[in-house]
Amino acid sequence: MTPAEPIIRVVVADDQAIIRDGLVTVLSLLPDIEVVGEAPDGEQAVELVAREHPDVVLMDLRMPVLDGVDATARIVAAHPETAVLVLTTFADDDSILGALRAGARGYLTKDAGRAELAAAVRAVARGQSTFAPEVGALLVNSLTASAVTSASGTPSAVGQEPEVPASLAARFPQLTPREAEVLALVADGLSNGEIAGRLFVSVATVKTHINALFAKLDVRTRAQAIALARS
Repeated sequence: MTPAEPIIRVVVADDQAIIRDGLVTVLSLLPDIEVVGEAPDGEQAVELVAREHPDVVLMDLRMPVLDGVDATARIVAAHPETAVLVLTTFADDDSILGALRAGARGYLTKDAGRAELAAAVRAVARGQSTFAPEVGALLVNSLTASAVTSASGTPSAVGQEPEVPASLAARFPQLTPREAEVLALVADGLSNGEIAGRLFVSVATVKTHINALFAKLDVRTRAQAIALARS
């Protein structure tokens, strides 16, 4: 860093204190980065940005009170000069596309190394976009599927609201629309691969939704979920 280069001011938002502490420690060791605040949820992240006007927000996605996608959307709308860099455990299609639609400028998973994290913070602060390799691959696959289906005259699943059977949506309001749609397809006997093909997402994304709906419905097996959906 040369004396002419400005300090990059960063807010860290993550609901796990041990993760926040680790990120703050790592970033604070860098001579060109200053951590100006940390938040345990999206709502406090939005408030911190309004008060501190940081250059970059390091944003987790799954947080209480206000999740990272909604917090990103609010920050980008109110403070376009602040770049949001997502740092999360989740690298499924829905999480990636949701964050990008909200205005995130970069997306890393939490297995990123210190050098990769530092480079990403500096890149988004300069106005560039940056993605972990596996995230970029999933994004390309999703956009490719969207382009192919659009060219064939079939509506794209990317960015489209899922069609959810009214009965399932009413019976299980704790499920998101996508989780209810996956449950309907599971109840129809489709495999994870077949569901992924139907929804134009990765098998990993399907597994994420199935794990989430199993937890919300308090079931442990596919057979139990099918029985519950058909009851």
